[in-house]
Amino acid sequence: MATKNIEIVVSPKEPHFVGDGFRVHNFIPSGFRLDMERMNPFLMLDYNSKYNFPPTEKPKGVGVHPHRGFETVTIAYKGRIEHHDSAGGGGVIDEGGVQWMTAASGVLHKEYHETEWSKKGGEFQMVQLWVNLLAKDKMSKPKYQALTNSDINKYQLEGNAGLVEVIAGGYRDIEGSASTFSPLNMLNAKLNKAGKASFDFPAEFNTCLLVVEGAVTVNGEEKVPTDHFVLFENEGESFEVEADEQSVVLILSGEPIKEPIAAHGPFVMNSRQELMQAFQDFNEGKFGYLED
Repeated sequence: MATKNIEIVVSPKEPHFVGDGFRVHNFIPSGFRLDMERMNPFLMLDYNSKYNFPPTEKPKGVGVHPHRGFETVTIAYKGRIEHHDSAGGGGVIDEGGVQWMTAASGVLHKEYHETEWSKKGGEFQMVQLWVNLLAKDKMSKPKYQALTNSDINKYQLEGNAGLVEVIAGGYRDIEGSASTFSPLNMLNAKLNKAGKASFDFPAEFNTCLLVVEGAVTVNGEEKVPTDHFVLFENEGESFEVEADEQSVVLILSGEPIKEPIAAHGPFVMNSRQELMQAFQDFNEGKFGYLED
């Protein structure tokens, strides 16, 4: 099996706030190599690197806003996040948990720091992804998958190397815990120092990783520090990650959705006409109601 080599290593851009609760570095879309078309089905990746929020009585976050045409996936590494949407989905994501919201035909949602956590404050770290949907699924019914860390299937690596959490897709003989509309893999590799893990994905899949904690060496040669992002070439199938110190690495690989992308603000459709319809439906209140 041929090696999948690195195309580019990307350092984190200057952070910006989304609402008042998420201080993020944007990796997707950013630049021609990391635009929506190149990274499809991963349309957006915002990374809230470790940041200390002071205690507050009023939880920080993002107020009510709409989405249509894709899924949002939130992974909590530090802190606790609360979510509500107009389709009835909602709850608290604890550390190590995942919230997978299929907006599809349209929802309103809001997300913010969990109330009791906010009163104490502390270190906060998370990733939010937008995952594209096939044209045939963009107007399907919204749904919500809440995964605690204990819900996520795990593969124990040999020796004392660590483990791989299989959020979606598969790793070795372990199936992902979340259901997806198109073939994609979402894995957290939690590696002890000198621990190694190898990964195999089809050459044509768009594949990348984010070093959330620690530092790693990829394919025995490229050192990648914390908070850095790696995009792989669409050639070869396998690569290896070795932890230079105790590390956490988010690994993404998905089959490209080879359909037109029409994106504006909170909507991602296949044509300008569908975008205009999304704005009209939102303005007419067809996404339901959610109190801010």
